[in-house]
Amino acid sequence: MYRRAEERDLEALRGTDGSFTTDTVYEVAAGDGGFALREVPVDPPLVKVFPDDEEDGEDDGDGDAFPGRYVEVAVDGDEVCGFVVAGTEEWHSRLVVHEITVAPTHRGRGIGAALMRRACAYGRGLGARTAWLETSSLNVPAVRAYRRMGFALCGLDTTFYRGTPSEGETALFMSRPLDGP
Repeated sequence: MYRRAEERDLEALRGTDGSFTTDTVYEVAAGDGGFALREVPVDPPLVKVFPDDEEDGEDDGDGDAFPGRYVEVAVDGDEVCGFVVAGTEEWHSRLVVHEITVAPTHRGRGIGAALMRRACAYGRGLGARTAWLETSSLNVPAVRAYRRMGFALCGLDTTFYRGTPSEGETALFMSRPLDGP
């Protein structure tokens, strides 16, 4: 079942395991003429655990735990097993997917794709023409999933994570038009 997130879901969202394991990463070669990505095997497989992002989902006292954001959850029984957080940028009619997470025990079942379809439909309903997201060059599983969802690489930033726990990784930006499903 899918539904808009409620304040009672906040703890479950914070507790959802967004880590991933991959046996390949993207090596990014950037130069004056552009950039190229190359999948490189890693052995042993890399396990990435994201640090807590304390500012997301903080209730500012007005009763809205998700101010200005579209948040939808996937629920299995009473358990939140995935969620998507998105918002729109009106000046260029863009839906920004801030986060999409599916619990490891529920991956591979189409939950992420369903959450993304629902977020894209939300964006289309507000007039967004494009969906956009950012991920890391280490997150090959996510890039593969986003490509299956119709996203294409549209840019990168080799300095995006400077001074963060993800320093050394490259931010990959992906987008897709919202004129389809």
